[in-house]
Amino acid sequence: MDFDFTEDQTALRDAVRRWADKDYTFDRRRAVVKAGGSSREVWAELAGLGVTALVVPEAQGGLGMGAVEAMVVMEELGRAIVCEPYAAICLMAPAVLAQASPSPAVARWQQGIADGSERVALALQERPARYHLDKVATTAARAGADWVITGSKSLVPAGTELGAYIVPATVAGEGIGLYLVQSHQAGVKSRGYSLQDGSAAAELQFDAASASELIPAGQGLAVLELAQDVGIAALCAEAVGAMEKLVELTAEYMNTRKQFGVAIASFQALRHRLADMKMQLELARSMSYYATLKLGEPAPQRRRALSQAKVQLGQSLRFVGQQAVQLHGGIGMTDEYVGAHYFKRLTCIELSLGDTLHHLGIVSSGMQDTAGVFA
Repeated sequence: MDFDFTEDQTALRDAVRRWADKDYTFDRRRAVVKAGGSSREVWAELAGLGVTALVVPEAQGGLGMGAVEAMVVMEELGRAIVCEPYAAICLMAPAVLAQASPSPAVARWQQGIADGSERVALALQERPARYHLDKVATTAARAGADWVITGSKSLVPAGTELGAYIVPATVAGEGIGLYLVQSHQAGVKSRGYSLQDGSAAAELQFDAASASELIPAGQGLAVLELAQDVGIAALCAEAVGAMEKLVELTAEYMNTRKQFGVAIASFQALRHRLADMKMQLELARSMSYYATLKLGEPAPQRRRALSQAKVQLGQSLRFVGQQAVQLHGGIGMTDEYVGAHYFKRLTCIELSLGDTLHHLGIVSSGMQDTAGVFA
């Protein structure tokens, strides 16, 4: 199998990396974090690069590209630990909108995501449900030709900055559907805060908020699972980019930091630890590729593959992050040093869309065949 990128994919990667190296410096990221963890100016620059339109269909003003191109972009955003919730808005939300019945309203939101003028994200997390998508306490009820949503959602990426939310809700006796709620509607309240890595999130409260139906009740869970798997693949790619940069930073530090008059990179024991970091990075990269390539598989195979990838990424990013901090010594834990922020972002990735233990449970439950024998 050929894993080389095409010329277009390489050009896309280079364009995002040039932007990040030149315009998204560590100092600028610190300023974005200090201002709340999200920047409309940065978002406009991403739109100018064309990456907000990456997976939106061409008919709605997008580029109509696929999962591999999304992986390429996410790796580069991970290398720069960009705070903006790119995956949630530009990959997961379009995955849902693509499954909705075509309408002028859906097309308008797709076009808005593509040109960067609108930001829409899934509000899928509920506190009592933890990571289980089938446990949805938020309810939807018919109100004439429209719907009203009542309930709460947690950890919505940049929730106070969004124009609309895609909300999973349960319809009595019918199951889970997906509904679009505009943020300015009466009955919508949001409370923003910063996560450990400095990115923005919000708690949402819906009190009979008006909504429009995207995916009918009973069909929402399958679409929700697909969108989450798209998000997991994106997080895996982002983690690979962040780990790759962190390994580079660690190697550079070891080559410049001196002890007993020589660079600590000359110490064999430390060289072995750096080699182990590189090995974990390449294991993670392989599973990231695997996750991306499995997005087109039938749901059972896709879901198991994405959980397998998330388990490996969780193990790799924790190892790489911890080793990097230890090899840097005291400076590795300081807020002034960029390496510490990579570790924070990697930690948040491990806890997003299901932590390692959650996905390990999914993988384990799929290891028995119908005869009860481990495959």
